[in-house]
Amino acid sequence: MAKSKQKIHFVASSAESAQRALAQLIERYGQVPLYAADVIVALGGDGFMLQTLHDGTGLPVYGMNRGTIGFLMNDYEPKDLPDRLAAAEEAEINPLSMRAETMDGIIHEALAINEVSLLRAGPQAAKLQISVNGVVRLEELVCDGAILSTPAGSTAYNYSAHGPILPIGSDVLALTGIASFRPRRWQGAILPSSAVVRFDVLDPDKRPVMADADSRSVKPVKWVEIRSEPSVKHRILFDPGHGLEERLMREQFA
Repeated sequence: MAKSKQKIHFVASSAESAQRALAQLIERYGQVPLYAADVIVALGGDGFMLQTLHDGTGLPVYGMNRGTIGFLMNDYEPKDLPDRLAAAEEAEINPLSMRAETMDGIIHEALAINEVSLLRAGPQAAKLQISVNGVVRLEELVCDGAILSTPAGSTAYNYSAHGPILPIGSDVLALTGIASFRPRRWQGAILPSSAVVRFDVLDPDKRPVMADADSRSVKPVKWVEIRSEPSVKHRILFDPGHGLEERLMREQFA
């Protein structure tokens, strides 16, 4: 089957601009049911792109920006869409797998394409103990929270918290503190993607903490364990010359 004949399934966020674009594109190109599609075209912002990828169809997703933030999206242009899809570059990314135990003893599991965040859920700073591969590396981090980010997510919340931008395709993760108070000079860490990172919440009754995997939250947590999940692959399509590697490079020289 030629790429130019790809069967398209369109999805859109609830935003008015995305819904208008959805109607326009379906009128122009038709709508193939998801089960029969070769590619998904997602209309919205980065949050909607993550939601679409998390739906787990295994199909490549080509995003067009009809939201506020569009780091994972291509420019919106209704013309020549089949040609753009045929020429698109594909990036394959692996998510993080999160396991967390809440105070009621329930284990929660989730996948995160961008990052897993731990955030204080009360008025006082969180106290976290951080272990890597079963070895305690930081006895106590007093902070507003901490982030473990993939390369694909390193320009999102991680970058806002002054974490490093990671090259796409690199086998590393970024561990970044959020408003770290003690140790004052702790600058975070870059870890191999094979690392298993565990956060134990110290004094969780007095200093509650929530865990968030790509905006899916559980709280309050006792501990959180995170690892890369190479068995799960997400496929994102970009216009030529505007792939993740180029976008990450531009972010560093903006």
